[in-house]
Amino acid sequence: QVQLVESGGGLVQAGGSLRLSCAASGRTFSSYAMGWFRQAPGKEREFVAAIRRTYMTYYAESTKGRFTISRDNAKNTVYLQMNSLKAEDTAIYYCAAASLLGSYYGQTSAFDYWGQGTQVTVSS
Repeated sequence: QVQLVESGGGLVQAGGSLRLSCAASGRTFSSYAMGWFRQAPGKEREFVAAIRRTYMTYYAESTKGRFTISRDNAKNTVYLQMNSLKAEDTAIYYCAAASLLGSYYGQTSAFDYWGQGTQVTVSS
């Protein structure tokens, strides 16, 4: 069982930056693949980025080059650095953990545990 708590969301102007953090409970954090998803009002939850235990990373096309996912196993934390933010990045951002991440890393069904989400609002 893993509990995830996101933080770092807020209001930022377009072109600005934010760094989200997700703190995980438990001593087996390093064995999980971690991901970030987001959900805008009236839309489905969508993939943002993921990082495997091996530190291999994946990004959605819409975030590639602007967002960076990283992890610190000593702190049981995964981060999402978001630069050059756009109004369309406005959403609730969710952290997720997968005990065994296969090829379908971009699907919500690939992840076993979820945080409660943190709001990111980008003003244009």
